[in-house]
Amino acid sequence: MSAGSGMDQVINCFHKRPEAVARLICFPWAGGGSIHYARWGKILSAIEVFAVKLPGRETRAKEHFFQSMEQIVDEVISVLLPVLKEKPFALFGHSFGAMASFALAHTLKRVHKLEPIHMFLSGASAPYSEMRIQAPTRSNLSDEEFLQWMTRIGGTPPELLANSEVMKLFLPVLKADLCVVENYRCNRPVTPLLSCPVTCFDGKQDMPHDLEAWKDISSGDFTVQMLPGGHFYLKDASNEEIILDCITKYLETAEMDYL
Repeated sequence: MSAGSGMDQVINCFHKRPEAVARLICFPWAGGGSIHYARWGKILSAIEVFAVKLPGRETRAKEHFFQSMEQIVDEVISVLLPVLKEKPFALFGHSFGAMASFALAHTLKRVHKLEPIHMFLSGASAPYSEMRIQAPTRSNLSDEEFLQWMTRIGGTPPELLANSEVMKLFLPVLKADLCVVENYRCNRPVTPLLSCPVTCFDGKQDMPHDLEAWKDISSGDFTVQMLPGGHFYLKDASNEEIILDCITKYLETAEMDYL
């Protein structure tokens, strides 16, 4: 597989911006695709957006799901490592994607001595927090129980939940991602792994997450921003605007620090 084809297979970039001051690498929520974030590339004019496309969905629908976080991180690094050395990069992930963002940052720092200029983590407790460790597992629920849970957390259109054919395609992807995140383990950092700023976002009406525990991953500034809505608060247009304004502000000023 050539570097070009590997990149196109794993990364969705709607708007190539060679002149961008920084790149934003975005990881999907469990079961999610890359389109939601890829759209951000049009809005973030000074930032090139790389939306990660995982196996089992979109143009990779026929590929086998990944079984572990390590597989996800290894694949992303295999296609992105040369690119990440070119210019500053930041990470954004929601829920499952927040865990994947952290796992990627952890490996990049430990193995390749590369560090993001900012971590944007949304809708998730830190992986080593008690709240996260004690959370109930979902990947082993029956399809019926699973649909009930999805209905409760919201964010999926009811007409999709009611469509058995769509659910037959969607549930295996979602369960595979949840299985990956439920089996992902890491210890609370004794000393900060990173030095970049960390920004956490969350929905005020979502179930509580231990956002404060993310503070331990970095010696940089730590901020939390709560926005109205449930687990998929970031799909709301006004919330999305706030998130993108925040990303723009941080990454454009980070570029000045980087120079």
